Amino acid sequence: MNRLFGASLRVRLLIGTLLGVSAALLVAGLVLSNLFREQVARQFQAGLRVHLDQLTASVEAGPDGQPVLSAALVDARWNKPYSGLYWQVDGLQGGRTVPALLRSRSLWDATLSVPADVLADGEVHVHDITGPDGLGLRVLERVVHPDDRPATSWRLSVAQDTRELDEAVSSFVGMLVLSLGVLAVALMAAAAAQVVVGLAPLRSLQAAVSALRAGRLQRLEGDFPAELQPLVDDFNGVLDQNTQIVVRARTQAGNLAHAIKTPLAVLSNAAARPDTAQGALARLVDEQVAQAQRQVNWHLSRARAAAAVGVPGVRTLVSAVAGPLVKVMDRVHAGRHLDFDDRTADVPLWFAGEEQDLQEMLGNLLDNACKWARSSVLVEVSATSAEKGAPRPCLQITVEDDGPGIAEALREKVLVRGARIDEQMPGSGLGLAIVLDLAQLHGGTLRLERSEALGGLRARLVLPAAV
Repeated sequence: MNRLFGASLRVRLLIGTLLGVSAALLVAGLVLSNLFREQVARQFQAGLRVHLDQLTASVEAGPDGQPVLSAALVDARWNKPYSGLYWQVDGLQGGRTVPALLRSRSLWDATLSVPADVLADGEVHVHDITGPDGLGLRVLERVVHPDDRPATSWRLSVAQDTRELDEAVSSFVGMLVLSLGVLAVALMAAAAAQVVVGLAPLRSLQAAVSALRAGRLQRLEGDFPAELQPLVDDFNGVLDQNTQIVVRARTQAGNLAHAIKTPLAVLSNAAARPDTAQGALARLVDEQVAQAQRQVNWHLSRARAAAAVGVPGVRTLVSAVAGPLVKVMDRVHAGRHLDFDDRTADVPLWFAGEEQDLQEMLGNLLDNACKWARSSVLVEVSATSAEKGAPRPCLQITVEDDGPGIAEALREKVLVRGARIDEQMPGSGLGLAIVLDLAQLHGGTLRLERSEALGGLRARLVLPAAV
């Protein structure tokens, strides 16, 4: 039950409204039906009281002392057998009841079995008994004394079938249930509409967060109600604080890199001087300085990328990075007359990260392809599904060449930092390792495969996409 109520605000509100409306309508139905039953019962009993008064006014003592009607009762049901409306006059003598001294024709040969109780003059009692046809009757009775015979007492009783009362109540209850059902549906529809309208700001907030995550916004923007505005302000404050932390981290990393690069540059220049260039020490210093510079560049790139990973509102258009890089590689390797096929220009896909990181990854892949290509390099980008069923969309960048490729047994080795399979080819062995490291920081992957199109190496880089 807690899981059901906690799954959705919409479900919780609707279930709460359903329970509240159902309880309120149930109570209202019970109260209204009871009030109607009492009102109908009072009216029913008032009608019987009128019949009893008419009978009282019409009964008098005959010459023989027996009760007779001085005037006929006007309701036709008195004369129709088992019509459901009856009257009867019983004699009371010395505590003994003489039943049915006089009765209505509607009783035919039956009598009303009214409980024997003691009534004061003019007092009216009410009883529920079984009638001659086996149906329930409501009976009103009173005791009267003829004017000229004070010692004589008669008990006058009028009775009516309660089916009319029950049918009226049943009809009302049926209409009440139907009306309350329609009202319940209308109230639930209104509640659903109220929930939709009331939760609309939350949907707007969700859309703003999605836009922020996709890189379309830098901060949460929009008109939010007073209940949500503090949350939006606090969230924007966290974003501002996070941005400041990232900026400080980048600044510190840059300062450290420059602090190290300066003495390294001095050592490198000293080792390159003509008077020391031929010495073993100079060669050793030059090699170690170059190695230190590569390590500084490596860690600087990694620190910058780590600080920027997951920062909301950051995205980069792939074609805007791939196009200039292809042109740079074409100029760098102009002497080899390579044919570059850039198929990213008309593809509007965005990388969910900073431009510098994408330049670092794609630049290393292109540089590696250009070193080994015989004549052709191909660059493509396309949308793809996320790795391992993750819900976030991804993009795939492939760089292919027509070089010798890499044997499958060696593909994992070249992704290790500093590993090289051909010592004659210039380079540090860090390029593909940097690409893999940066890709993993962004939650992506790098796969090395055989190129079906060109026959050489195919580097497949999968990265998170910004929607």
